[in-house]
Amino acid sequence: MTDEDTPIAYTALQKGTPVLTADGTEIGTVEHVLQDSTIDLFDGIAVKTTAGLRFVDANLVGRITTGAVQTSLTSDDAAALPEPEGTEVLDADPDEFGGNGLSAWFGRMFMREHWMRRKE
Repeated sequence: MTDEDTPIAYTALQKGTPVLTADGTEIGTVEHVLQDSTIDLFDGIAVKTTAGLRFVDANLVGRITTGAVQTSLTSDDAAALPEPEGTEVLDADPDEFGGNGLSAWFGRMFMREHWMRRKE
């Protein structure tokens, strides 16, 4: 097993990681992970493709490693992926890892991104 084959959680997925079809064809790269961190729910991945930003639902995501995201999509499925829906704006929460608690320490050590709704 190489470093690129090391399985990781969706929370450790990095922007720019290749996203592959079931047969290994690259369809794009991870733009960001869609999640609800308050209930640890993985919703899917926004993928940057040559056709623009596309959404891969969580139930279509298979193995996630440090080197790639393997999906169950065929090439035809990948070509028909929808654009992400909604107009919600998200901002990083700069105070997420403040304080002396264990969660704050892990956040500072592993730089896990958390998001919150922008208050307008």
